[in-house]
Amino acid sequence: MGKKSIETEQIMHKFNSAFIHHNPAVLPALIGKDCVMEDITGPEGAKSVGYDECVTFWQALASDMEKQFTPEAIEVYGEFATIRWHFKWGNGEHDYVRGVNLMKVQNGLIVEALGYAKMNN
Repeated sequence: MGKKSIETEQIMHKFNSAFIHHNPAVLPALIGKDCVMEDITGPEGAKSVGYDECVTFWQALASDMEKQFTPEAIEVYGEFATIRWHFKWGNGEHDYVRGVNLMKVQNGLIVEALGYAKMNN
């Protein structure tokens, strides 16, 4: 595993930890100024562009104590990573979704995060 793979893996673990432990304060140091993020809402996903929009979105999500994000697997390929996850937002039997984020890291910062989900019917 090369340097970029180790660096990318460390960043993914810090990123996931922010959501697992509801610790949004670590997120600003992980996000690149030109970051592009697409969440799982709607058929195209809502897009956040730039540092401020991405940090604001992720900090709000990480701060929400009612929601629980659980990574299932992280795979790293150089500056790219996939995160398979389970996201629960309530106590109902169908109040969850499973999905994956496709991540890109450059110069030690997240610059792209594209989210996709298996939706409950």
